Formats: sequence, structure tokens, C-alpha cells
Amino acid sequence: MSNPSSTAADHHDPVVPPPSHLLMLAEGRVFWEAGATIAMWPWLQLAPRGDGHPVLVLPGLVASDASTRLLRRYLKGRGYDAHGWGLGRNFGPREGVEAGMERLLHELNERHGRKVSLVGWSLGGIYARMLANRYPDRVRNVVTLGSPLRGHAQSTNAWRVYELVSGRSSRDPDRMRMVTPLPGMPTTSIFSRSDGVVAWQCSLNDPGPQAENIEVLASHIGLGAHPAVLYALADRLAQPEGGWAPFDSKLLGPLVYPDPTRA
Repeated sequence: MSNPSSTAADHHDPVVPPPSHLLMLAEGRVFWEAGATIAMWPWLQLAPRGDGHPVLVLPGLVASDASTRLLRRYLKGRGYDAHGWGLGRNFGPREGVEAGMERLLHELNERHGRKVSLVGWSLGGIYARMLANRYPDRVRNVVTLGSPLRGHAQSTNAWRVYELVSGRSSRDPDRMRMVTPLPGMPTTSIFSRSDGVVAWQCSLNDPGPQAENIEVLASHIGLGAHPAVLYALADRLAQPEGGWAPFDSKLLGPLVYPDPTRA
């Protein structure tokens, strides 16, 4: 299960309702999405290859590294040194979790002598943004998958689960002050308007010189195993340092990557 924690609400944020029960039921398409990725595996090898830099992949709420195994396998095949977080199931920012992620980020940075790319799925994206804002000199770029980066604490269908397993309130303004600001490196949010867990409006990056939003047609639980997500992720991570350019969705068209700015 890859559901996220809810974000803390700023009192200025509009209250966006969580996804409907119908969209929650549609999360079952994850099996089709995973099957499509396996069928399209040869096509996915046409994505740009990486330069060997380290990538740290952070799982969603209640999920473990097992949930990101396919994603990490793909990234390794594209030339990256991809790592799971190695901290068991993601039950929120319990004692030792943030310190463990910081330690791994520092180890990867020092071992390679290169900045680390962060990929965070759902709640993992909250962690990724927090790490990037705390340690900008160690992070190369940030990609979040269906992460609630802004908005009201109850704009997701997972806030009760988060509070149950983490023992914390979903309203956490102190932590979110480290998440909401755009990091100072290339930052991509991959989101779906048919996300059944997180209200898609909460996953959008604010405009910025190195910030973008990429829309896909996917379930929330399937974001880490969807062919369009894997291709976009490989494309984004392959950009050279200092040579960022926005994602070109026109190559595959709106049936794969809809216009994220449409009304």
C-alpha cells in the first residue's frame, strides 16, 4: 500500500475535498498498470540513460522498499545507482526515521562524491522535499509521485491511516514549512487527476525556474509501476547538472501525458 500522509494545512489554503469514493474504487487498476509496464518493458528501454549518479527512492505510507522494487530495477537498468531507504515500513516520521534518511543521503553523497537524486512516492515525496530543503548541497534533483505537497490536512483519503500508524496529527505546520517551499534544484511533480488517494491539486508544484508538473493517467497506488511514470522519471533524472529543461510531453502526446495546465 502506497498511500501518503496528509499535509499540514496552512490557514490560507483552500480546502480541496479528497478524491471521491469512485476514484478510490478505481485504484484497483494498479494490476493493469503493472501488467502494462511488463508488456512495454522493451519500449521503456528507449528512455535516456543515466550517468551513474546515486538515486534514493523513498516509499509511501505503510509501504516498504518492496513497493519500489520495480521502479528501482528500472532505474538501475537505465544506469543509476538506485537505493531503497532500508528503514522498513513507512509509518510516518517516527523516532529515528528522519535521522536514518539523512544518514543515508550523506553516505551516498560521500561514497560517490556526487549529489543524490531523490524520488519520493506519496509520503516519500514529503520526505524528499524536506531533505532537499535541508541539504541542498547534497541533492541533485527531486521527483515526487502523487505527493501531497500543499493544501489541507484532510484533502487525502489517508489522513486517518497516517494518524493511526504514526501516532501524530496530520496537521504538522512545523514540518510542512520545510516541505512547501520549492527546493533550489530541479523539482518535478508527477501526478494524476484520477488519483484516488490524494487530491491532485495538492500535488502541484508552484511555478519556478526549475519546477514543473507532469500529468499521467494513473492510479495513486500504481504510480510507481506505471510505464508513463517510469519513462518520465528516467527522462528527468538523465538531465545533466546545470542543464535543466522542461519535460517535452509532445513526444508521446496528450493520451500519455495530458496538459497539466488545462482547466
